[in-house]
Amino acid sequence: MVLYPNPRNRLLFVRILIMEGLIIPGENRKRSNRIVFYVDENEAGLIKEKMALANIRNREAYIRKMVLDGYVVRLDLSDVRKMVQLLSNSTSNLNQIAKRANETRSIYESDIKDLQAHYEKLWEQAEAILRGLAKVKR
Repeated sequence: MVLYPNPRNRLLFVRILIMEGLIIPGENRKRSNRIVFYVDENEAGLIKEKMALANIRNREAYIRKMVLDGYVVRLDLSDVRKMVQLLSNSTSNLNQIAKRANETRSIYESDIKDLQAHYEKLWEQAEAILRGLAKVKR
């Protein structure tokens, strides 16, 4: 008789294994110390609200971060993603130009101007990111 497939039976199965000493709870965990505390309904609601504002779904991770650091920082990385995309495009263009230069032993002026335009966009994006980071205050 296999008890494992049903979730209720799985819990019973694990408890039996623990009682028999076949497994030790928390043995494979990164964090082995457990801290338990209770909150009322109002406090639980506030925690959920603040988690939603921080866009965090894992309650334990949120509480751990707040206890250890006292704050949660959510960064809008859309500018960084855009810059990475521009960098990828520029790298592709540069590789195509290098391949063509190796094959034909010549480089077109339009290719160079295209690369310059891509690099200009990259620098604009980098400056926007740096301006945004300069506004971040602790």
